[in-house]
Amino acid sequence: MPTPESYSLDWDDLKYFLAVARSGTLRGGATALKVNHTTLSRHLAVLEDRVGSRLFDRSKAGLALTQLGEDLMPHAERIEEEMAAASRVIIGRDTQPSGTIHISLPHGFAMTSIMDDFTAFADAYPDIDLNLQFSNQVADLTRREADISFRIASEVTDDVVGRRLVDMSQAAYCSRDYANRVRDNEGEGLEFIGWHEPLGDTTAPWILKSWYPKATLRHRVSELVPLITLAASGLGMAYLACNLGDRHPDLIRAPFQKPLPYRSIWLLLHRDLKNTARVRLFVDFLAGRITARRNEFWVSGTASI
Repeated sequence: MPTPESYSLDWDDLKYFLAVARSGTLRGGATALKVNHTTLSRHLAVLEDRVGSRLFDRSKAGLALTQLGEDLMPHAERIEEEMAAASRVIIGRDTQPSGTIHISLPHGFAMTSIMDDFTAFADAYPDIDLNLQFSNQVADLTRREADISFRIASEVTDDVVGRRLVDMSQAAYCSRDYANRVRDNEGEGLEFIGWHEPLGDTTAPWILKSWYPKATLRHRVSELVPLITLAASGLGMAYLACNLGDRHPDLIRAPFQKPLPYRSIWLLLHRDLKNTARVRLFVDFLAGRITARRNEFWVSGTASI
């Protein structure tokens, strides 16, 4: 039976508990924290030993919280929030333009001119390192999953400091050979490459709202890079942000259309970090360069809707 002193909890152990509770598996928790399976299991065992009871029921399907685990969950989350807030306060007092900036951004940014902006910033500020986390998952800035987040969205409602940098246009792109098949007939006889539309569907709302409402939805992909590559190979047309499609040497805008409005690029950070020297430098530097090229993102001739 644990003594009263043994119930004292350690934040590191709670951090492992939260990772497992959110993922439902030891493997998922280890991946989220970037630790090995053995380390996570050890911390979990220490925590369960301290509280004197199991926090998870084990089964072939994974791990499920016991009643004690469910009772502990909201307290652990509050501790996590307080630790993140304390970290932001400490970092927010940093006045020296040095250290590491953790940046979250979508995979597609890797194929844009914004990569050149990162290089220019690194050259200008050699004492600041960039840790770039490419993911299509939205980073939670309140939990310090990143210092800065680039996001493509129409609006941002999070409790963060944000700048809408530029608006974006989109258009249908295809290979030069495929463009020879395009007629001024609303896309009849043409095919689009889609994303996650239900199998069997031959159209989608975004096709019906396009300049090619009679085109057929045929193929599907799950990632942006293969979408671009397959469109360039002639498999069909693909709707892309113009700053991506115009940059690819083997893609052109399909004939008989005008670009359409898309979303905006936002540069976001937690309000506690807005006075941190390295963060402020990065935000001002990137915002200045990207907004100076706004015509690259919102292209001439974009239709109004």
